[in-house]
Amino acid sequence: MRFSQLYAPTLRENPSDAEIPSQALLQRGGFIRKVAAGIYTYLPLGRRVLLKIENIVREEMNRIGAQEILMPIIQPAELWKMTGRWDDYGPEMMKFKDRHDRDFTLGPTHEELLTSVVNNELTSYKQLPMTFYQIANKYRDEIRPRFGVLRAREFIMKDAYSFHDSWESLDEMYLKMREAYERIMKRIDLKFTIVEAAAGAIGGNESHEFVAFANAGESTILYCDCGYAGSDERVPYKGKYRIYEENEKELELLFTPDVRTVEQVADFIGVKSSKIVKSLVFRGRDGYVMALVPGDKELNFEKLKSYINDQSLEMATPDEVIQNFGVPIGFLGPVGVRNVRVIADYQVKYMKNFVVGGMKKDYHYINVNYGRDFEVEEWADLVVVEPGDPCPSCGKPLKGEKGIELGHIFKLGTKYSESMNVKYMDKNGELKPFIMGCYGWGISRTLGAVVEQYHDDNGMVWPLSIAPYEIIITVVGKEKELKFGENVYNFLKEKSDEVVLDDRAVSPGVKFKDADLIGFPFRVTIGKMLKNNKVEIKVRTGEKFVVEANIQKIYELLEKLKKEYKLS
Repeated sequence: MRFSQLYAPTLRENPSDAEIPSQALLQRGGFIRKVAAGIYTYLPLGRRVLLKIENIVREEMNRIGAQEILMPIIQPAELWKMTGRWDDYGPEMMKFKDRHDRDFTLGPTHEELLTSVVNNELTSYKQLPMTFYQIANKYRDEIRPRFGVLRAREFIMKDAYSFHDSWESLDEMYLKMREAYERIMKRIDLKFTIVEAAAGAIGGNESHEFVAFANAGESTILYCDCGYAGSDERVPYKGKYRIYEENEKELELLFTPDVRTVEQVADFIGVKSSKIVKSLVFRGRDGYVMALVPGDKELNFEKLKSYINDQSLEMATPDEVIQNFGVPIGFLGPVGVRNVRVIADYQVKYMKNFVVGGMKKDYHYINVNYGRDFEVEEWADLVVVEPGDPCPSCGKPLKGEKGIELGHIFKLGTKYSESMNVKYMDKNGELKPFIMGCYGWGISRTLGAVVEQYHDDNGMVWPLSIAPYEIIITVVGKEKELKFGENVYNFLKEKSDEVVLDDRAVSPGVKFKDADLIGFPFRVTIGKMLKNNKVEIKVRTGEKFVVEANIQKIYELLEKLKKEYKLS
């Protein structure tokens, strides 16, 4: 490819809305262009990287016997209603009606659709196990699309689904998929970990995430020297409960004008945040839920959704709170509250003389005690576990690091086959529901994650396995240099299509900056050294080599460097 013909519109400045390095560099390097919030066009350079990621994932799926298919993006609501997920999936599902007023969704995932496809055709235990996968666009109406391709509303994903006649068979595929995902991470040269994870809207009784470490990651990975690792959405709280040995004081309603947040209440009353109980109200499919957690802890939303088994759960809006509870957010509390399901974190049970909202504007209760002033029928682990909290496995302090979820595997069991009445005939002639597994990998997310891990002040530093092109030949000079550059280019192009000739009529500085910004692993500079029969080969990570201006020797050195190329 000649740079003069390559559509790679580079930018000198970061886009104004760029929040993280990958979001800025992928746009500056001419890999993507923003269409709307969370929606991107992939330009030629970006598409080449995506195809290389797809090919790695495809090779690993084929290696374990999965068969590639392609399913429609548009799915009828009837399938989702059979499993209950039409209402349960939550507001991220993009729904629409066709001209006949029939409900459809732009598929965020395909469990229901594929289960319906195999119905009456995958019918015997003799056909099992069977695993299918596709690489296709997915859609989720993110409440806050951000971080470029890392949290988008339209994204490219590999999703796979397996069908089994026994849990042992599912376990075997689950292990194969886990090993395949590890190989994908290693082939792309990502620093990663595998953690226990929450199943979320997909469901199932076991799941693991494959997380690439990155400062811009939205997931917090908690890990321990003993080998334990888990997502903060999943890790159980195993700290000691604070037991307050004090006598119960008389309940008092205190005037607290315009004091709403935990910090404001603590300052106004003169107590620590650990002596406050936060009352948070959510709207679910069965009504409103009030969750109680200590003021110095954060509510773990995923734990709450998992406990009540309602993925449609959302934080109640300020208007909803006033309309249904008669007070603004900030003055909610469990004392005297009616017609709401109250669920409290275990730690609240042991607190004494604490502070809650007064269920009256500008008022808080002080000296509140569970059992005397209000009742709780449901207790659960509802708090976010943080670095420094005890490891659930060994009790030592947990460490924490940010990460980006790229892969997620689930043991679904019979959740979908039972609800959709999709069965096979076992060896005894009995009809039984399939035991299923589900396995997702974010293709477009991988693009962003790699840039987050591998970039510098000058641009992207691509792993060789997914670089858009491996080599750029940068000609700095006139006829003699350009002619030799053409000869090198034509020779290397016969070997592969991984080479670009920068034949543009622009300054050397622009050429060098673009080469580093785009992140070509190797740059062959043909310039003033040619008069001494030499050319320079620069590795993107900084190393420079001078080689004789002989095409065969240039090729041999490049091949040697490819084998040795490391990112760090």
